[in-house]
Amino acid sequence: MGKTLFDKVWDSHVVERISQGPDVLFIDRHMIHEVTSPVAFIGLKNRGLKVMSPERTFATADHNTPTKNQHLPVKDPLSANQLKTLERNAKEYGISYWGLGHKNNGIVHVIGPEQGITLPGATIVCGDSHTSTHGAFGAIAFGIGTSEVEMVLATQCIMQVKPKKMRININGELNKGVTPKDIALFIISKISTSGATGYFVEYSGSAFSDLSMEGRMTVCNLSIEMGARGGMIAPDAKTFEYVKGREFSPKGNDWEKAMKFWKTLSSDKDAKFDKEFSFNSNEIEPMITYGTNPGMGLSILQKIPSKDPEKSENISYKKSLNYMGYKEGEFMLGKKIDYVFLGSCTNGRIEDFRAFSSIVKGRKKSNRVTAWLVPGSHNVMNAIKEEGILDILENSGFELREPGCSACLAMNDDKIPKGKYVVSTSNRNFEGRQGPGARTILASPLVAAAAAITGEITDPRKYL
Repeated sequence: MGKTLFDKVWDSHVVERISQGPDVLFIDRHMIHEVTSPVAFIGLKNRGLKVMSPERTFATADHNTPTKNQHLPVKDPLSANQLKTLERNAKEYGISYWGLGHKNNGIVHVIGPEQGITLPGATIVCGDSHTSTHGAFGAIAFGIGTSEVEMVLATQCIMQVKPKKMRININGELNKGVTPKDIALFIISKISTSGATGYFVEYSGSAFSDLSMEGRMTVCNLSIEMGARGGMIAPDAKTFEYVKGREFSPKGNDWEKAMKFWKTLSSDKDAKFDKEFSFNSNEIEPMITYGTNPGMGLSILQKIPSKDPEKSENISYKKSLNYMGYKEGEFMLGKKIDYVFLGSCTNGRIEDFRAFSSIVKGRKKSNRVTAWLVPGSHNVMNAIKEEGILDILENSGFELREPGCSACLAMNDDKIPKGKYVVSTSNRNFEGRQGPGARTILASPLVAAAAAITGEITDPRKYL
């Protein structure tokens, strides 16, 4: 029987198989940041251990960083301590560290691909659930906990039970105004936030192969929101072209050797998956969420669904709508909003800012809207300036902030106030995710841009 893409990468990294237990998996790349690494380093010190492969470990500051005045000392004492601790640990153990102000600094899942750290066929881990982003390159990438961060630092390996395999197929040309974010939100709305629990997902079909690398990253990033361990897309010519020449990508003979392996990375025709879903691209329209999990999503033109109040499983549904201040049967179109957030490891790349600016160009930001536009890295910020996007944004009344995770998770100064509505290009809309009492509406950069200029949920296709 043939092998899946996932099998090929996983099996090539197994150091040892434990009978009726997990596999010991070799890890090619380990990304760390200031939040989930400090306790792991304390564990190393307490046991008198070194970092086994510091050259395979990369540290950046992103979660707790301010997005304004990064040249000044960080005011929050907890954040400041975490950042200093990461810098100290990186220096002590010989790990590459890109702190505030460094040219390579940015969100961990944005800078990995930018720098060529993310490679096809690699195993990549980080103490952050959205590590699945890197699967866009045909890598096995997944988030790990602090104890596992310590394990990888000490051994360059991790013990993992091999997940089951799922394939999601979508073919056909995408409808007008449909972005990679819409594809992901559509899938989650169909299979639910637990529909892929226990699986590693391969995305297959022309709808995915036609996407840019940045678009593929957005789709794989949101694999976690359907419960998957991770997601991946087979590498192709677009992948190789994106990776080539980047700082940490292979060079010369090493490149040729790598390419021989990378070109084998696709699922065999007779490969078997434990579960498969197939959708038609014509079904997908610009999406919006209306509740407190990413699965509560619908076409921007649809009404909020009604649920049978007699069924006990619908109690949480009612609670979610009450939190959001919405009612069954209402249209999302026209709903007033207060904030717009463009950024995060989901939609903080240059293509996302290009999309946003394509809508707001020649128009003005609504006076009722506070907009936080946060690039995913210094490279993205530089590109925004070099391409003239900053001029477009400023002429429309927007301000560009500095790189970081920002309002995605509100572990920094960027918190949405209680009761306020934010159209967010990030990945999660749980209660309080973007600030205590904040009401999050997940959407694409196009939908966010349309909302920013109108002050309400608006179909972006009228501006395309």
